[in-house]
Amino acid sequence: MMAMFCRNCGKEVNPQAIACLACGVPPRAEKNFCHNCGTATQANQAMCIKCGVALAGGGTGANSGEKSKIVAGILGLLCGGIGAHKFYLGYQKEAIMMLATCLVSLVLCTVIIGFLPLSVVCIIGWAEGIIYITKSDEEFARIYVQGHKGWF
Repeated sequence: MMAMFCRNCGKEVNPQAIACLACGVPPRAEKNFCHNCGTATQANQAMCIKCGVALAGGGTGANSGEKSKIVAGILGLLCGGIGAHKFYLGYQKEAIMMLATCLVSLVLCTVIIGFLPLSVVCIIGWAEGIIYITKSDEEFARIYVQGHKGWF
């Protein structure tokens, strides 16, 4: 498992951690240290000068490394049945589960029933897409990007 460092206090944290055990702050919430190597950083720094990793929150727009709730929501609405929004957010396990469920249900329904009904995973994708779009930017980042909440 790769090491990760708290962006608030610079202490090593588990990459899955919701909060740093040393300071109690979400590990990627602040901008004081590089999350990859623990080197001190400036608030507006886009890249770590020691290890070269992109720092989420440094810079703006597409280069900041942050996930867009609009992109995630649109992927959920248009391609949610195959887990595209989950792949985008980095939820590989959940995305593969949705993709496999969609493929199995499509094959079984086509062979057994003779037509393609609406898949449950499509409905889940639509619901999650709507949820992502209706959240505030801060709430979306806290729950789905930093908190890594896999379902709804």
